[in-house]
Amino acid sequence: MTALPGETPGTGGTDTPQDAVSPPDEAGAQEPAADADPASDAAGAAEVVDPASTEAAEPDAGAEAEAASTEGATGAEAASADTEGASTDAGTEGASTDAPSPASELSEAQAELAAQRELRERIEQRKAAKAAPIAAGAGLSGTAADLLAAVRAVESGEKTGSAFFASPAPAQAPRRPAPAAAQPPRTTLPQAAPAQQSASPEALEAVRAVLVEGGAPEALARPAVGALGEQAGELLRTDPWQLLAVPGVRPEQADGFARALLGADCGPDDGRRTAALVGWVLERAALQGHTALDAGDVRAALAERAVSDPDAAVREAVDEGVALLFQEGRDEEPQETEAEAEETDEGGLAPDADTPREPVRVLLGLDRYALAEESLADGLARLVNTCEKAADWAEAAAAAPSPSAAELIRTTAAAGLVAHSGGEAARAEPAALIAAARGLGLRAFGATHSDDGRRRLAAATGDPDTAVTLSGLLSGAQGPGRDEDGALALDLLVVLDAPQLDVEGAAVLVEALADGARLVLSGDPGVLGSAGAGRVFADVLAARTCPQVVSRTPDPGPIGELVSGVGIGELNQVDAPGKEVVIVPVRDAGEAVHRTVQLVADSVPRAFSIPADETQVITVGHGGAAGTRVLNEALKQRLNPGPGRFGGFDPGDRVVHVPAPGRAVPGVVRSADAEGLHLDCGGVPVVVPQERVESSVRHGWALSAHQAAGMRWPAAVVVLPGDAAQGLSRPWVYTAFGRGERHLSVVHGVDQALPRAVAQVPAQERTTRLRPLLEALPTPDAAS
Repeated sequence: MTALPGETPGTGGTDTPQDAVSPPDEAGAQEPAADADPASDAAGAAEVVDPASTEAAEPDAGAEAEAASTEGATGAEAASADTEGASTDAGTEGASTDAPSPASELSEAQAELAAQRELRERIEQRKAAKAAPIAAGAGLSGTAADLLAAVRAVESGEKTGSAFFASPAPAQAPRRPAPAAAQPPRTTLPQAAPAQQSASPEALEAVRAVLVEGGAPEALARPAVGALGEQAGELLRTDPWQLLAVPGVRPEQADGFARALLGADCGPDDGRRTAALVGWVLERAALQGHTALDAGDVRAALAERAVSDPDAAVREAVDEGVALLFQEGRDEEPQETEAEAEETDEGGLAPDADTPREPVRVLLGLDRYALAEESLADGLARLVNTCEKAADWAEAAAAAPSPSAAELIRTTAAAGLVAHSGGEAARAEPAALIAAARGLGLRAFGATHSDDGRRRLAAATGDPDTAVTLSGLLSGAQGPGRDEDGALALDLLVVLDAPQLDVEGAAVLVEALADGARLVLSGDPGVLGSAGAGRVFADVLAARTCPQVVSRTPDPGPIGELVSGVGIGELNQVDAPGKEVVIVPVRDAGEAVHRTVQLVADSVPRAFSIPADETQVITVGHGGAAGTRVLNEALKQRLNPGPGRFGGFDPGDRVVHVPAPGRAVPGVVRSADAEGLHLDCGGVPVVVPQERVESSVRHGWALSAHQAAGMRWPAAVVVLPGDAAQGLSRPWVYTAFGRGERHLSVVHGVDQALPRAVAQVPAQERTTRLRPLLEALPTPDAAS
């Protein structure tokens, strides 16, 4: 059976990108990580597969990982990396080094506790100073290493801070003063990296020379410079395993590259290799939505890749700053725990030996996600504690169009942070809240995940100026802009499609809100999760650190009834007198493709007067005999045949453009010239540069459910071929079935796998730290 192509991290099946790593001890309960080309399993150590021949994973919106993979390089994995063979290959294993680690005399618990104490001290120092750097180590190079050395020189007193500046740095503008309320310390979020500049010819040539010497494809030069910077050539020569930072490169390929460059000087326990592997494992986990991994899972993944001492490898990676270590599950200080352990080892009993202790969970994570989660938790607590609690919106609530809308208005009047959940029909309640707040003279806006959601919200509020996309709001292209302090110039922000928020995007958003602003997170908890790492909406709901409003407005009609049943694990037969829901049984993938084309081109337009360009096909993944690639090819031949003279595209082709990970923008090809491919995306002209077309544009008659999340069409055709059974889950079915407004056709070829998935396969769990961080922060006004 063809495994499914990963689409976004998070909930089962298609949430797993094809080159994502599943924690080893969870593999048995997890859907296949990818829809892989079997030929790639036999790829040479330094071989990279052409992206056109692989199942491209797409974070969240489906094609997002294609945007992340650079030209010529592939993101395809032959299978889930954690289920690959333990050995990297014979040459690397043969060069194994068995020198014991200096820290090997320490027990695992002692080492982890010591690391935890050090980490806690660093975090407290950073919070107290509001701007202190995270400790890093020898794993840095180039500009980053120079900056680290400068910081350490200032901290040690060897030099003054002014020694590194031609003139004193200007004082930071103060934020808008907060009302008299307790406010937790604010964690400063790192500035977003500037837009990647074009690689210099010299840097590309240097990298090409190293790649050729190591037997790797020259096509990796540009993505290597993009991932490692202008000094990529020098870095790869001294540390060949840095090649793992390039999207799509697997450990066995990096091993072959290292052997070619280093010869007998490299082995499976080389510190450079183990550190790179730790980072690679955590990056792959992030593609599945995890912001951290259990330390045991990381050690198991290293052991599968011929690392003889995974414990020492993890300790070294933490020491070098490749990963951060966190301990969860116990409130006592580590020193007390160590003393109690020693007392027990000597034969005595700990004071509370008869009381079962909660096990300590040790997590490893990348610093970018650790900082984002801490910043987001502090920012949400700030909003809770700094808003005006005595606002009187009773009159506006009384005029609300529904009881649920009235409850949302009353709750928002008394809280700085509110979580609102409900289905498609419940989106009218945030719209009513925005209109009511505007009527009170407040600067209120609603932000959506997609342009389609923005248009629907504008229609619901009756004012196009009230609706923006999140990307447009943060970039300044839409919405109110910034005030003199750099904060968003608004009093109330309602974020619809909140399940699509990843932790980094949410941290940036909350950091941009001024003290005293109100934030409402609104969405449907049943849909697929975000493309990026984290589960922000689910963690906010679980932490219960703010008031929650659950809509009582049901989704109408047969489609609403069907989707509501799926949400509670029931696949019910619904009465559809107007053929709003139609099941089309098929025997195999070939028949599924044939019937899909027939539905889109003939049946739906004839029966419902819905044109083909307003019908969306949704399937489990991109590969396979009835994946998006095959379906798009068949639909193009029927609806817009042509030679594909613009890089495989013709004028009139339906496409999906992925300008950034997590965003899928439907559009239509208009033309192409030297500037690039010209698209019409919902009435907005977009030009995609030639070098970005292959990685960020694909045909869009058929999409994955992750690409379709946050959007709706008059009609939807959901294709479930037989080989898609293992990719199905309750969130996937819930999301896919809910994309049609007036009509839903289900091309059904998975037999009992569909009701089984709805009843027994819930959302895939993500390991995050946001919930405990929220629970630990002072939020006196949080809901009980």
